[in-house]
Amino acid sequence: MRAARIHQYGDATVIRIEEIARPTPGVGKVLIEVAATSFNPTEVALRAGALRNLLPADLPLTLGWDVAGTIVELGEGVHTHAVGDRVIGWIDGAAAEFAVADAAALVAAPTAIPLADAAAIPLAGLTAWQAIERTGLVAGERVLVNGAGGGVGGFTVQLAKRALARVIATAGPRSEHAVLRYGADQLIDYTATSLGDALDRQVDAVVNLVDLDRQQATALAPLARPGGRVVSVTNVIQAPPGTGVTTAHVVAHNDPTQLAALVALVDSGAITVEVTERHPLGAVASLHRRSETGDIHGKIIISPAA
Repeated sequence: MRAARIHQYGDATVIRIEEIARPTPGVGKVLIEVAATSFNPTEVALRAGALRNLLPADLPLTLGWDVAGTIVELGEGVHTHAVGDRVIGWIDGAAAEFAVADAAALVAAPTAIPLADAAAIPLAGLTAWQAIERTGLVAGERVLVNGAGGGVGGFTVQLAKRALARVIATAGPRSEHAVLRYGADQLIDYTATSLGDALDRQVDAVVNLVDLDRQQATALAPLARPGGRVVSVTNVIQAPPGTGVTTAHVVAHNDPTQLAALVALVDSGAITVEVTERHPLGAVASLHRRSETGDIHGKIIISPAA
């Protein structure tokens, strides 16, 4: 089978599309014929070696965390799935024509959207779910979603609206129409104005999805009202002393129960999944390069069979 792999950490030139042996599922695992994976900017940091302490990996490593596909073989002891099941999940090694996954990590794929498009859901959707859950939003509160134009941002805006919050979202011009479709009540073009100037008053909660420098991180927490909340999936943000603002750093994790709930929301039409680009497996290195220049927005689908 073909797979996108790295044999060492480094720049995008270390990514190779290789022919390797098709894996065999062990106990409690299944073999998936991959319909698609999706690109996640975090994989750039993984490839560069910046995450080696947080996510130690054996090299060579097959890239790809999101998977959507069809089960073609069951390992011993698997009774929760059957050959032919269409599934999605957050796994390791999905940027390949076939991938092995723990059966327990997979959930039934949504039926309301194409199977390949469902690869956009796991990592981005779970990150958004866990960030919004951590904010403890209640109906009527105002939440600032900083970085709403990215893949996680689309899910975050929609989940915040489901919590009946008023959503203020930052995005660049090329993402503004999508962010408004997701339900944002107010859009801030971060390329044209600062957050402090754009907000008429402090918000109840801030969800940060953007890598910030020190000055930006320091400026973000004061945007929350006294007693408000700041949740970040990137930087660790410190609360201004004496304000009562609470801060949290969310490192997303796989949760099949939450993933199944996201699938149900997609199937009911309560959450939409928008794909901005589609590429074959051979485009992985190019996508890494583009991400490093900021030329990525929304969710990008990578289809090994394309």
